[in-house]
Amino acid sequence: MNKSMTRRRSRTEDSRRKQQEESLQTESVQILTLPETCRFRNSLKQNICVELLQDGYHRSFSEFFTLLDPDRVWTGAPEPDVRTPLDGQRDKLETMLLHLRQAEQAENTCSWTAACDQRLLLGRYFSAPEDLWLSLHFYHRCADAERGGHSRPATEALARLAEIYLQLGELQQARRQAERCVRQADEGGWPLRLEARRTLWRIYSRLAEEAPPAEAQQLLHEGRRVAAESEDKRSESEACYRLGLTYQRAGDHDKAKKFLNSCIQIGDGLDADWLGKSYKAMAVSVKSQGYTQDALQFLEKMVVVSRGNDQKHNLADGLMCLGHAYFKKSEYSAACEYFLQACEVLSLAGDVSLLQESQVSLAMSRSRLSQQETCRRGDVIARRPAPPEGGGTTTWTRDTNESLADK
Repeated sequence: MNKSMTRRRSRTEDSRRKQQEESLQTESVQILTLPETCRFRNSLKQNICVELLQDGYHRSFSEFFTLLDPDRVWTGAPEPDVRTPLDGQRDKLETMLLHLRQAEQAENTCSWTAACDQRLLLGRYFSAPEDLWLSLHFYHRCADAERGGHSRPATEALARLAEIYLQLGELQQARRQAERCVRQADEGGWPLRLEARRTLWRIYSRLAEEAPPAEAQQLLHEGRRVAAESEDKRSESEACYRLGLTYQRAGDHDKAKKFLNSCIQIGDGLDADWLGKSYKAMAVSVKSQGYTQDALQFLEKMVVVSRGNDQKHNLADGLMCLGHAYFKKSEYSAACEYFLQACEVLSLAGDVSLLQESQVSLAMSRSRLSQQETCRRGDVIARRPAPPEGGGTTTWTRDTNESLADK
């Protein structure tokens, strides 16, 4: 009796357990709708496009779909055919989706500055080298917007475009973007006006390197003006140095000295490479006008400035110039001193080719110095008077020569 009741109770518990398991399985089964099934079957790109269209973001869909078109040729980037496909990069696609939706929402409410701000954020986000084409696209969409194109975000986008095109070597494009940025920053009173002028100076400087002399002078004058307006002494000093060199190459040493002197005055105290070089350029100009001693003084100042700024190559260059100057003046002792110092500096700098050149110059100076000292000793011996006739020896001293001269 007890055994049968125990078996019956056990079967009842087993039956109840099975019913519970079947109930749990039934509850966990969820029949997916057609859109949900499509989300699993479609790619991320397709899902984003569908979501944009369903939510009514038609402009965002058009821009998004165009950006992901693999057959589209992008003229903004230097090598559009090597761009990295975005299809499998979820973070980038979702970030693009977020900001494109927010940009369209802002446009729908006529918040043009907010719309530009969203595209500016996308331009900043795509900062990796392989995403340069995307960065250019969003910066241009921000800067070239028909409405909001003069806002603060649009002006910043112009500044970023100028920097990118400068790095790519597209100087005319960089110039157009930078000049627009300066105008808009001045009109709006944006803080970017100083940064934009510094960028514009760098563009003018690069353009001057490739321009004919007359055009180069004009570009550098424009560059000096914007550098002065940028309130950056380093840029202004460099602009004066470049102008001085340009006039020096043209043979106008008076104007060259004027700008080189301005470079030295503005850059006083700066750790700038061209500051020491400006003293060398001043030495060249004053020497061409016949002021040899002034040229030596400028070279000595170059050595002092370069040593103070720990610019080893400029220091060695100044020492070598001084060595050659004294060598031409036949002051071989001073030439040896400067060439020896140049050897020591170049040895520390590890510049083998210039070190060998300085060693050759030092050897030549020492050889000439030895010859010069030999000739002097020969002249001294030749000027000594002959000994008196007769026997015996005489010890010749200075007093002996004077006594003989009196006789």
